[in-house]
Amino acid sequence: MNLYTKVNKHTGKELVPPDGLGSVQVELDPNLEIGNAKVFAVYGKGGIGKSTTSSNLSAAFSKLGKRVLQIGCDPKHDSTFTLTKKLVPTVIDVLEQVDFHSEELRVEDFVYEGYNGVMCVEAGGPPAGTGCGGYVVGQTVKLLKEHHLLEETDVVIFDVLGDVVCGGFASPLQHAGRAVVVTANDFDSIFAMNRIVAAIQAKAKNYDVRLGGIIANRSANTDEIDRFNDAIGLKRLAHFPDLDVIRRSRLKKSVLFEMEDSPELEAVKQEYLRLAATLWAGTEPLEAIPMKDREIFDFLGFD
Repeated sequence: MNLYTKVNKHTGKELVPPDGLGSVQVELDPNLEIGNAKVFAVYGKGGIGKSTTSSNLSAAFSKLGKRVLQIGCDPKHDSTFTLTKKLVPTVIDVLEQVDFHSEELRVEDFVYEGYNGVMCVEAGGPPAGTGCGGYVVGQTVKLLKEHHLLEETDVVIFDVLGDVVCGGFASPLQHAGRAVVVTANDFDSIFAMNRIVAAIQAKAKNYDVRLGGIIANRSANTDEIDRFNDAIGLKRLAHFPDLDVIRRSRLKKSVLFEMEDSPELEAVKQEYLRLAATLWAGTEPLEAIPMKDREIFDFLGFD
């Protein structure tokens, strides 16, 4: 229990507080529900390869014939550049240009078509040290709904800033059906993953989001990931090794499906297609129980 936990004195059961109580978290506007699209939020430690994973997953969904929208939720606005070949203007950038009169914007002002028809949006973020990322995400979804773009979308992927799980950058969890966590087979990545799992489980008390599973990335092996998963109730959905072709794809501003083929690349592409098919078919919600910080420190450490 924490400072904001209350218990029914008659039943002894925990009373779930309103989302954001005791913080500056952003509550979901009920009018901003995304609709019938399958929505996924991708989280993970900073620098773990979330944007690479998200963009190649979007490409894989498009290869399966799905209409895909990827929303980058990072002030760096580099989530979609391998899909579009450029750093596109952010929603905040274009709103600022029209003094935040959203009715003056056209779709082409903030939505860009990328590889194989994937639609790309960069939400952007407030100036450093100011504002709230939740506002940015909310304005992005509002614009997409106003222009009826979500009605013609099968899959929405939120690619979210680092392992920041404050109210603002946790707000994509309010829209998602499944959240997935990208991790490597090392202490720092798994430690961050544990905290992200706690944030997802907290949001699940008030919203429909559920934990979908783990994507192992940039790792030759998955032994520590698998050991941790078994301990808290997680499941690995896919495994992408640390291959030079993946690094080169970022330098070439390309998704993996555009790179010159090779046996190792073909295996990675097939893994992305398999992951997309698995997520489209639906994953069972995972009821993982994250560890306390000291507990995971001892669990992953060596004597």
